Amino acid sequence: MSTYQSEKNRPRPQGETASTAGTDLTGEQIAASIKDIARRIREESTRMKETVRTLRQSGAIVELTAAVREAAMAARDTSKEINATAKTLEEKGLIRDIAVAVDETSQMAKDTAETVKRTAQQATRPGQ
Repeated sequence: MSTYQSEKNRPRPQGETASTAGTDLTGEQIAASIKDIARRIREESTRMKETVRTLRQSGAIVELTAAVREAAMAARDTSKEINATAKTLEEKGLIRDIAVAVDETSQMAKDTAETVKRTAQQATRPGQ
């Protein structure tokens, strides 16, 4: 054990101070600080219990739970509807037809762009 660790952990005589974050505190001050922290923990615990009791008695928790349940059910139902619609479109071949039409349109646009590019190049050549 290092000298620092053994010095740090040794019992201190009454009135001797310990250094904490650059502040010299007596044993009594440290004890008072710990007691104050414990008191505040008890106060906040009591306040938390009272808040939960008030929320429960007011019905706010039940109301919130019901609202979350309704939202979850609506999301589930919407998802089912979207899935069913997608399957119907797929079965009718509409999605495939749309994809083919988009692909054909894209290819025609590329062909048109090439034609315009060639025409522009020919028009800018000297002697043409």
